Amino acid sequence: MARFTPHPDQLPLNWSDNEAIDVIVEQRLAERFEAESFQWRFRLVMIETVMMGTLVLVAGLLLKQPMMMVLRASLLVAGSCLATGLLLLSLSAGTAKLMSRLRRWRRR
Repeated sequence: MARFTPHPDQLPLNWSDNEAIDVIVEQRLAERFEAESFQWRFRLVMIETVMMGTLVLVAGLLLKQPMMMVLRASLLVAGSCLATGLLLLSLSAGTAKLMSRLRRWRRR
């Protein structure tokens, strides 16, 4: 069997320092998960908005309330749910960004 020789242009990896590699991998995963968490939270806000609006609509129709009042109430509930969800989402994203800046500042 022939021995494997890497290409001369390939970056040589030093696997003897496993802790440094683990730290690099963990940092990259943390950055990726932080970016994906915003998308997941936004999806949850949208699902919550639709569910609350639908719940009010169905409850109003089952209670035989006037159609325009039920539609107005369901739109009002869905709109306020969306507004508060987006406000909460932006505040949490801003806080996360502020915390990461503080952590970087403390390391220096």
